[in-house]
Amino acid sequence: MRNLDPGAFAFVMATVIVSSALDRDGTSGASAALLVIGLSGYGVLLLGNGWRLLGWRRRLLADAVGPRGFAFLSAVAASDILADRLAADGHQVAAAVLLTVGVLGWLLLGYGIPLALVAATRRHPSLDQVNGTWFLWVVATQSVAVAAVALNRLTPAAHGFLPELASVCWAIGLIQYLLLAPLVLSRMLARPMAPEELIPAYWVFMGAGAISVLAGAALLQLPAAERLLPAEVTSALCLVLWSFATWSVPWLIALGVWRRFPSVVATNRWRSHHAQIRAQPAATHRAQEVLRTA
Repeated sequence: MRNLDPGAFAFVMATVIVSSALDRDGTSGASAALLVIGLSGYGVLLLGNGWRLLGWRRRLLADAVGPRGFAFLSAVAASDILADRLAADGHQVAAAVLLTVGVLGWLLLGYGIPLALVAATRRHPSLDQVNGTWFLWVVATQSVAVAAVALNRLTPAAHGFLPELASVCWAIGLIQYLLLAPLVLSRMLARPMAPEELIPAYWVFMGAGAISVLAGAALLQLPAAERLLPAEVTSALCLVLWSFATWSVPWLIALGVWRRFPSVVATNRWRSHHAQIRAQPAATHRAQEVLRTA
């Protein structure tokens, strides 16, 4: 548990997302099995992180103020995605408890992680620290919106604040995505990047856009009187996000191939480097000839 990955709750997220998809497709048996696995994993990881907090607090805090800090927000997203899945089965109390945990975690970590990064005195700020896990800030925010709409669907009269919570979180998530996407792209395009640095979490670049579309689609299912934004605005923004997220898939696949098979790239770099070395004596000789002539 000492080295437990801050983003370990991504296992729960992925498992329950597949469970939700199967449930909507009518494959109830497989969906229920994955839900049990997701709930079990959620419980085990909660205990594991609690144990780590008690036994290796300094190491956990060091992760929180480091480049992997945003990965802790996977716990928030896992709570909310579980709430959404349980609400689909009519488990109102369990969904409400998990949404409450998600909202509290979102407030604590959503403010705490960036504040810790800014205030850390031993930190050496660098664009090289930016990575795909930072998009979990967006995923956590949008997961609150998704879970709030799902719970509101069960008892709309008793949860009058949920549509507003969902709409506000969706809007916040959009701004976060617009702020982080240029930052992560700058890291990838403007700085040298080794294949091993291209961690799988860069797929969250697309995933953050996808869950933003999902949250927007959930908002469109609310009655017109409960929406804070016109349906036309929400639909247009969802189309833009869906288009961009879909466009990014082939690009991410290509980057994954490069990560798996970097030898071709490395060979080309080696050849280019040695070509430059061979060209240097000739260039020096030509320069000396020019000087003599002058």
